[in-house]
Amino acid sequence: MSGSSQTGESTELAFLQRRVALAGLWGAAVGGTFVLLRVALLVAVNEYEQLTHPSLAAHAAGSLAFWVGWLCNRGAPRSRAYVRGTEWLSFFVGCSCWVFMGYTIPLHARPELMVTLALTLVMVARAIYVPSTAGRTLAITASVGAPLVVMTFKLYLDADLTRWALIDPSVVRRTNLSAAILVTIFGTFWWGATTLTCTLASRVIYGLRREVKSAKKLGQYTLEERIGEGGMGMVYRASHALLRRPTAVKLLLPDRTGAASLKRFEREVQLTARLSHPNTITVFDYGRTPEGVFYYAMELLEGATLMEVVEACGPLPPARVARIVSDVAGALAEAHSIGLIHRDIKPANIMLCERGGIPDVVKVLDFGLVKEIASDSSAALTQANSITGTPQYMAPEAIKSPDGVDARADIYALGAVAYYLLTGRHVFGGASVVEVCSHHLHTPPVPPSERLGRPLPQELEALVLECLAKTPEARPQDAATLAERLAACPDLGKWSVADARRWWVEHGHALVEHRRNQSSVTGGTVAVDLAHRDTVRV
Repeated sequence: MSGSSQTGESTELAFLQRRVALAGLWGAAVGGTFVLLRVALLVAVNEYEQLTHPSLAAHAAGSLAFWVGWLCNRGAPRSRAYVRGTEWLSFFVGCSCWVFMGYTIPLHARPELMVTLALTLVMVARAIYVPSTAGRTLAITASVGAPLVVMTFKLYLDADLTRWALIDPSVVRRTNLSAAILVTIFGTFWWGATTLTCTLASRVIYGLRREVKSAKKLGQYTLEERIGEGGMGMVYRASHALLRRPTAVKLLLPDRTGAASLKRFEREVQLTARLSHPNTITVFDYGRTPEGVFYYAMELLEGATLMEVVEACGPLPPARVARIVSDVAGALAEAHSIGLIHRDIKPANIMLCERGGIPDVVKVLDFGLVKEIASDSSAALTQANSITGTPQYMAPEAIKSPDGVDARADIYALGAVAYYLLTGRHVFGGASVVEVCSHHLHTPPVPPSERLGRPLPQELEALVLECLAKTPEARPQDAATLAERLAACPDLGKWSVADARRWWVEHGHALVEHRRNQSSVTGGTVAVDLAHRDTVRV
């Protein structure tokens, strides 16, 4: 069995063990509560001699059996046979003790009805709590009900029916045998109804669980938990049926399943799969489910986005910024060399993670807005008269002529990212998208050192401002050139692996706390209708 299969099996077994324990705890709680209530009432009316009555002892013993079932399954992981065996044993012994309790209670109290009610409570709870097939629930419920049927028959067969005449005068006209048969038939009918109810409950709940589990399977991948959402879809942590490597699976959002969205999503994965740079996220596989859901699998990254890092911990040291921007420039250089523009470079789409024991490895994410240079088919997938991207990182030409952008728009966005990393603030702010876009078009950026309030390395600051030039011709002309210029900065080699490890040790808790408190939507991508200036978050 593969590692992922073993993990899935162990997770399912652990869930079963917890639910069996909960069902036992419920039985112990129900029985124990009524035991304490009986004791309190007997003490209140000074009937202390009843405290030694066999029915009370049987009542307590049944509750104890359920408690033992909970105790056996609340600790270390157990085998499936152990869990199922202790489940059946605790329920059979517990219910049998309560049946014996009924046999010792006077007939006029209708003990068979009291026991039926008690057993119904715990068996319905078991059908709800414990994942089980309808057949297993039928077998368990019928087996614990068998002693109840026997007890009911024997109770009336051995009873002094004359003592019950005040309640039901017709009883004295019957023999013990006829009374026992009639009451047993009646009781069997009611327990049959309980068994049917429990069986149907198990069938429905177990079937729904199987449907959910089946729905979470995409080809060889099983979705485990949602971990994020990008411009085109939701991202889930997933496991592969055969391979052991951790995997992330991205699904096209259900409300974006039009023909154009499917074509764009498929183009995204095809283009991303062509990239092999170590600082670009790796795509493993893609496909469609029989239901038509489009998905692709990529490497699962453990770490934090640059947006999270800055929001939680503030501006980064210049040496670290230089190295991060250099790595991103390297990833973009590969994309640009084969004619691809990312078009949504921003802190939320750049991640710092640990790979092969090395911290601060940069990964460029979400090529959902990627565009092929000189590709008519890709241009057709973008609405006319609209721009798509994140306003704080949008190049002026992307605002004025979105269909005419080239690789230098990514250079502008990367300069805005570097500015954010150095200062902890966006290049431009504003009360609306239109105001932010207006600043990108007309307002010179405040130097990062002035915004930060302390000096920064001159070479790095000058290069960041050059990337933020209003005209594409005034910027570095491609990502490879930018990477070369960064390599000449004296600060590039000053951020070591030891520095990165120390930073993560010191600030890891702040990132965890930030994720607990952050709002659900930050730094989103928008589509802006240039004709009406409406803003729609995507």
